[in-house]
Amino acid sequence: MIRIGHGIFIDERDIEERFVRASGPGGQNVNKVSTAVELRFNAGRAGLDPATRARLAVLAGTRMAADGTLIIHAQRHRSQAQNREDALARLIALLRTAAERPRPRHKTRVPYGSRVDRMQSKRKRSATKRRRGRVHGED
Repeated sequence: MIRIGHGIFIDERDIEERFVRASGPGGQNVNKVSTAVELRFNAGRAGLDPATRARLAVLAGTRMAADGTLIIHAQRHRSQAQNREDALARLIALLRTAAERPRPRHKTRVPYGSRVDRMQSKRKRSATKRRRGRVHGED
């Protein structure tokens, strides 16, 4: 069991790791060794509450498959162990962010003084534009 926070735990059995060859620099090491990690987390099976799962889907974006599987691809480092740690850390960070409930928004009103100032500036601007017209009666 991995503790995420906010009373959320995930089971290691819900996490599947696959090792693939990484792209980018690294010379012969990249061509020989599968150092990149493709971490798959089944959010549907993990027992997350529906609100957290919905927030996770929004945060994950295209990394979330249609069946509810979150896919994290880690290849920043040249070693497999570091990429595993990186992928797991990114998953935990994403789950922690999804577990936080957003603070409810409280409706506020525009202050009276701001409305008065806005109307005065509109009247002033209107008068300025009105004075730019043609001068009538002086031919």
